[in-house]
Amino acid sequence: MKSTLAILLIVIFSILALIHFYWASGGVWGFESVIPTNEQGQQMLSPQTFDSIIVGSGLTLFAAFYWITFISANRKLPFWVRIIGLWAVPLIFGLRALGDFKYIGFFKQIKSSEFAKTDTLFFSPLCLIIAIVGFKLLYKSRQISRKTSSI
Repeated sequence: MKSTLAILLIVIFSILALIHFYWASGGVWGFESVIPTNEQGQQMLSPQTFDSIIVGSGLTLFAAFYWITFISANRKLPFWVRIIGLWAVPLIFGLRALGDFKYIGFFKQIKSSEFAKTDTLFFSPLCLIIAIVGFKLLYKSRQISRKTSSI
């Protein structure tokens, strides 16, 4: 079960990273629909190529983290890296699902823009799923740590 959940996150993070690298290389498919807008349709962010590279790299690191932590036979991450990663990734995506209370997340005020509708139907639920799966993996890894340390 644990490796299945980790693989799910690895696949999600890898696909999202590839999309961000596609945008960084000049691709335009889907780019306009992922930028928060106000009621008048004005974009609230103006991400540059470097921003897409940074986000794509972060998502790649998240995928690699779950690969090394749960799938790889050579699990040589320091304990503190595992703990920080197991907490940080689901927290980041849980907070993203909650949002900024204005333009993004489940509790946004601006709900009529095209982005807001897409965010409500796809982006925020995906972030919530990532957070739930991440916390589930955190819980599972803590259970296993306790069992092996008591032996």
